[in-house]
Amino acid sequence: MKKKALIISIKGPKLSNYERILLSKEKPWGLILFKRNIISLYQLKNLVSNIKKLTKDKKFPIIIDEEGSTVSRLRNIIGHNINANYFGNLYEQDQKVGKILYKNYLEHLCNNLKKIGININTIPVLDVLRTKTNKIIGKRSFSKNKKTVKKLGEITIKKCHDSNIVTVIKHIPGHGCTSIDSHIKMPKVNLDEKILNEIDFYPFKISTAKLAMTGHILYSKIDKKNVTTFSNIVIRKIIREKIGFKGILMSDDISMKALKYDLITNAKKSLEAGCNLVLYCAGDIKDNFKLIKTVPYIDKFTSKKTSEIYKILR
Repeated sequence: MKKKALIISIKGPKLSNYERILLSKEKPWGLILFKRNIISLYQLKNLVSNIKKLTKDKKFPIIIDEEGSTVSRLRNIIGHNINANYFGNLYEQDQKVGKILYKNYLEHLCNNLKKIGININTIPVLDVLRTKTNKIIGKRSFSKNKKTVKKLGEITIKKCHDSNIVTVIKHIPGHGCTSIDSHIKMPKVNLDEKILNEIDFYPFKISTAKLAMTGHILYSKIDKKNVTTFSNIVIRKIIREKIGFKGILMSDDISMKALKYDLITNAKKSLEAGCNLVLYCAGDIKDNFKLIKTVPYIDKFTSKKTSEIYKILR
């Protein structure tokens, strides 16, 4: 499957001429949508349809962060104010009822996404809440109980895949142990690998996940120089071996301030470390073109895993 190792974003609610050229002439792996791209249901469905037509790919990956509550790109369309923590609390009060209600919610959400034409949602958040977890995670997490996080994560993946929506587990190998927002500054974690493995890594040990997103976090006891996204040690030793993740690993947004280099360097360092795809969320067309000209085509592993994903998508 000939695609570049890049997920792009666009600037506004309709495609510019240059964005049309990029989508029709280049081969980005996928595209992620944000609130700035959404005005109405009619407009959004047309936008998604146009993107797929330009790429000549009915299953072209259209990604969105639709977690609910504080991270809901579609709130003005589907009134999505429930968060993961709400369902975590329900589950811990009554597992049977909690699972039924959560599955019903996921089915409703997936049906809405399919009506629009969106086929990948960046859920579940598998970060375990800690006493000092930064509010950027907060109620996006299911619970402070690692077993609740893992179980509801497994339910999320299976239910979404059964509904032809692919999921992205995040922020691997765990953002809950940080008190700093990686959008603003690089978080540094000084916990021992044993403690991290017992708590933070635990929910990510899910064999059915097809996509995972890195956290831009420095685990100083594992790699004292590089954040996860740039760390061959963390990606190989922790994510691939200890956690056992076998799917496509995508970076978190390479324009976040936790990463200290320019976009091109951030992209190169991510891929060299072992990320399979690079995510760029700022939507600047010049940077989109620079990146798509710089990053390589996906390798055989990523191509094979992409084909597996396409079997799930409608």
